Amino acid sequence: MTRRPAFVGWFLLPAILTALGLTIAMLTVLQYSVRAYIPGSLDVGGFTLDNFQDLMKGLYARAFLNTVWLSFKTALFGLMLSYPLAYTLVRTRTAWLKSCILIIAITPLFLGEVVRTYSWIIVLGNSGFLNSLLLAIGLIDKPLQLMFTNTGVVLALVHVTMPIMVLMLATGLSHIDIAYEKAATSLGASPFRAFLTITLPLSLPGVVASVTTAFAWTFSAFATPQLIGGGRVSTVATLVYQLGFSSLNFPFAAALSMAGLAMTVVLLAALKRMTRPLQNVGIH
Repeated sequence: MTRRPAFVGWFLLPAILTALGLTIAMLTVLQYSVRAYIPGSLDVGGFTLDNFQDLMKGLYARAFLNTVWLSFKTALFGLMLSYPLAYTLVRTRTAWLKSCILIIAITPLFLGEVVRTYSWIIVLGNSGFLNSLLLAIGLIDKPLQLMFTNTGVVLALVHVTMPIMVLMLATGLSHIDIAYEKAATSLGASPFRAFLTITLPLSLPGVVASVTTAFAWTFSAFATPQLIGGGRVSTVATLVYQLGFSSLNFPFAAALSMAGLAMTVVLLAALKRMTRPLQNVGIH
């Protein structure tokens, strides 16, 4: 029987304390979600389920649908941009190119989400870098409205999630033996066909993991939709902020938070179930 290393307990204790703190916080939010809102007061009333019934109103239902749609688009476009970078990072033999891609992929992680979002405000504004460039080369006659739109929010969210997606995809691709592709090409397959039939299927577990992470991250994102959307792009996180800190309706904000958490769990479980055959393909 193998003995457990002595230092395992030192890692176990912080994990237990973190889990305990998270559980207490979630129970507190749950407790607030079933209490009545008293206008003009920070105190809450008695037990009620009206907060959850009000979630079916049009404004809040649209916020949930918009959040899911933004999360889906962010994960999809993030995958389309991250996969080529991750593939090049893993397969290139040029040291300087590998270093450049790695620096480009990792550097944004050292900046906070708020800093990156403010950078996109400078880029997407009517007098920002992108509109100034397009106007200068004559592609447009007037500035494009990118701020306070779903398009601008998706662009910024893709940039926020790409570093993690690149690293996760690169990890999955690095476990694929390049000998499989060489065997396919030696049997007459073109490099592109070898990629489609060998590399892409074997990398699907990494694809599923990165897409799931990007989806969950976007669903709970607050700073980017709030700053880029400017209050015009409604998401679950921005509504929680508006209700809790602007209207001081903490019970309904708590109910909205619990509903968002439940929807995230359900969507991720459904995504995992739908992509299970793809994950089995990638087992090798």
